[in-house]
Amino acid sequence: MFDFDDLKKLKDKVEDIAEEHGDKIAGGLEKVGDFIDDRTDGRHSDKIDTAVDKAQGLVEKLGENGRKH
Repeated sequence: MFDFDDLKKLKDKVEDIAEEHGDKIAGGLEKVGDFIDDRTDGRHSDKIDTAVDKAQGLVEKLGENGRKH
């Protein structure tokens, strides 16, 4: 069972990964979005772009939090 300290360590680890590899993660998200857009023949482009942008924003925010440690 996880306790608060375990969750804090996990959060810190995720932030550190986002800080160190944020550009790679953002690029991967972009590629995944392009792949899905291609597979759906562009029918959901706006929704896919919005989801990718939000995910990239979250990674950026996590990376910024990692720099605060």
